[in-house]
Amino acid sequence: MPMDEREELFALAQSLRRHLEMEHSRLSFRRGSETDLMVPEFTGTVEDAGEDSAKSTFTLEEIREELGDCKRCGLHETRRHLVFGEGNPRARLVFVGEAPGESEDRIGRPFVGRAGQLLTRIIEAMNLSRDDVYICNILKCRPPGNRNPRPDEIRVCEPFLIKQLQAICPAIICAMGTFAAKTLLQTENPISLLRGQFHLYHGIPLMPTYHPAYLLRNPGAKKLVWQDMKMIMDKL
Repeated sequence: MPMDEREELFALAQSLRRHLEMEHSRLSFRRGSETDLMVPEFTGTVEDAGEDSAKSTFTLEEIREELGDCKRCGLHETRRHLVFGEGNPRARLVFVGEAPGESEDRIGRPFVGRAGQLLTRIIEAMNLSRDDVYICNILKCRPPGNRNPRPDEIRVCEPFLIKQLQAICPAIICAMGTFAAKTLLQTENPISLLRGQFHLYHGIPLMPTYHPAYLLRNPGAKKLVWQDMKMIMDKL
C-alpha cells in the first residue's frame, strides 16, 4: 500500500478512536436524576480533586483538537471565533458561564468584555488570579444578538464541557447564571433559589450564582454573589 494511503488510513483510525473514546466518556459521565446524580469516573476525593488532572483520559489540548472547527450546530455560520476556555488546566475552581458575548466572539477568549472585567475583579477579590482558575462556557460559540442558548445547541456542545471538567477535575464548580446552573444541575429552578448553597454535580460541589452581566444591570445583587464567593473560599 502506498505511504500516503497508509498515512490517511492511520489518521482516519486515530480520529475514529478519539470519537469513540469521547462518546464512551460522555455516556459514562451521563447524569442520573436531579436528586440522584451519578458520580463521575474521577478518582480521589473532593479535597484532592484538581491536584492531578492527568487522571482524565483526555487533556484539554486533545479536547480542543477534537472540537476542531466545529460545525455541529448552526452557530458556526455567524461566529467569528470559537471560544474554548482558558486558565489553569489543574484549577481547583472552574467558572462556567452561558455563552461567549460580542467581545469574546471577536477576540476568541472567554469573559473579556465588561462582564468579564467584573469577573476578573471578583476573582482577584478572592485572592486568586485568572491564571489560578479555569473559565469556560456551556456554549463555545456566540448566539446571534446574545440570545439565549437553544436546547439543540446545548445538546451538541455540552459533551465538550463535560470533557473539560473531567480533564481539569476541579474541587469546586461555580455556575454563573441561569443557563449554566440549569444545564449542569438539570433543573428548572430559578437561579434565585439555587444560589447560596452548594449542590452536587457528579460528586463535585457546585455553587450557582448570578452572572456578572446580571450584576452590571443589578448592582444590588453584588453582595449576594460575594456571599457565594465567600462560601467557595471557605470550602477551598
